[in-house]
Amino acid sequence: MSTPRIRWIDLAPQTQAVRAEVAPLWDDVIAKGAFSGGEQTAAFEREWAEYLGVPHAIGCSDGTSAIVLALRGLGVGPGHEVLTAPTSFFATAEAIALTGARPTFADVLYETGNLDPEAVARAIGPRTRAIVAVHLTGRPAPIDELAVIASRHGLLLLEDAAQAHGALLGGKRIGSLADAASFSFYPTKNLGAFGEGGAVTTRHDDAAARVRELREHGQGARHRHDHIGYNARLDGLQAAVLRTKLKRLDAWNDERRALAARYLAALAGLPLGLPGDPPGATHVYHLFTVRTERRAALAEFLRDRGIETSSHYPTPIHLQPVFASYGHRVGDFPQAERYANDQLSLPLYPGLAPEAVDEVAAAIQQFFG
Repeated sequence: MSTPRIRWIDLAPQTQAVRAEVAPLWDDVIAKGAFSGGEQTAAFEREWAEYLGVPHAIGCSDGTSAIVLALRGLGVGPGHEVLTAPTSFFATAEAIALTGARPTFADVLYETGNLDPEAVARAIGPRTRAIVAVHLTGRPAPIDELAVIASRHGLLLLEDAAQAHGALLGGKRIGSLADAASFSFYPTKNLGAFGEGGAVTTRHDDAAARVRELREHGQGARHRHDHIGYNARLDGLQAAVLRTKLKRLDAWNDERRALAARYLAALAGLPLGLPGDPPGATHVYHLFTVRTERRAALAEFLRDRGIETSSHYPTPIHLQPVFASYGHRVGDFPQAERYANDQLSLPLYPGLAPEAVDEVAAAIQQFFG
């Protein structure tokens, strides 16, 4: 397969923008041997907490571990059920299962792929302990409505914010709106490391203390292990990258939004489902995802013209083979299945030329001709 002329994502522009600034920080980490934790990690945790407006940010090894740690930090475990969306990346449900709890699902809003509050209310059962709301593609989920439901039923509410770094809802940062939140800093994220990384944020002092212990083999003090934990620390090299990139996050998100606005203007009027800002919220377009029943044909049409696209995520979680024992069938969550079948992510990233957006949009216009 030939290399596409317009790639779905290219990390080179962001990497080059920070490379010179990262280099001396890495030299400092190497000189001090502070590879696991250390000054850079502690500084990033302070800066990330300040940026989000939360009292606690705890760095960890990756986004999946962040979900596990957040849930366990709040006391979720065996015997519990945790409600989430079937339209997320598999790691959301995987992490729930890794705590010993059972992932359960509620249907989503087709227009966004985010949880439908009415479906959530219907799906709550006697063992439900928590709701994990995924801010899919960088668009805030309806946290205010979900918070009312969680409060009514005495449930914990968590945010899976892996795709929503810097997004706003009601003037507050995503990651500060629930009992806890998890972030991934995988390289393709709006705030991405040069490898793996993650973080948990919470407003609860006791949960933060437990997460800090759990990420380091359950140590309450050196050589005293109060819990069965994990080796899930954020290393100093990645923390240095994240500190450097954090200074640019808002500008990069503004660039994403400008490119998205260009798409939205060019694609208006086509038989195509388009994303957008929910009321009172700011979408940060980790993905620019459109919806069409002709997804496969559109993707092939664009590929033939040198334009790369991607599909996130074509098989909803409840239909993954590993959860076959749960007994779910096609049709159980019709809006999630429809969304999974129809969604297509177009090229969008900081550094993408506006002219490339115009070319992609023109090709889509030609397709719908």
